[in-house]
Amino acid sequence: ESWQPAGISEAQIKAAQAIATKVTDALGGAGIFGVEFFITKDEVIFSELSPRPHDTGMVTLISQNLNEFELHLRAILGLPIPHIETFAPSASAVILADRHSKNIIFNHVAKALATPDVDIRLFGKLTSRPYRRMGVALAKGKDVTDARNKAFKAAKTVNLSESPNL
Repeated sequence: ESWQPAGISEAQIKAAQAIATKVTDALGGAGIFGVEFFITKDEVIFSELSPRPHDTGMVTLISQNLNEFELHLRAILGLPIPHIETFAPSASAVILADRHSKNIIFNHVAKALATPDVDIRLFGKLTSRPYRRMGVALAKGKDVTDARNKAFKAAKTVNLSESPNL
């Protein structure tokens, strides 16, 4: 799950940016890095890094003028990155598989999309295993809590079953 705005203090943002810069500069490479943290009242703790666009960054597909994929390409190609504008409080929630299957179909996608300001992105994976990330639900809301609730509900609405025809 991820959301924008983050709802953390300016000091926490600066601490996270400093840690992310230190880690990514040490690694080198091109493009964007998904850098995740645990944030407590008193600490910003590095969690993990993905040297590529990541599903936790997919919230940017609905939340801002340049999404993580556009930013990745611009960074790799050395193209300018103009001011990034956010549109509305937004959130993403992962659609997880609950089974092993070689012939997955997605159910209730239309029902999830019936909620205003909700979008579903499926990753095109035909096989699954429990807890495999199969897609994300994206939502805008009046505030972060509303967006998170919409995204979570949409992600839980979509479920998987095995196709009898494949």
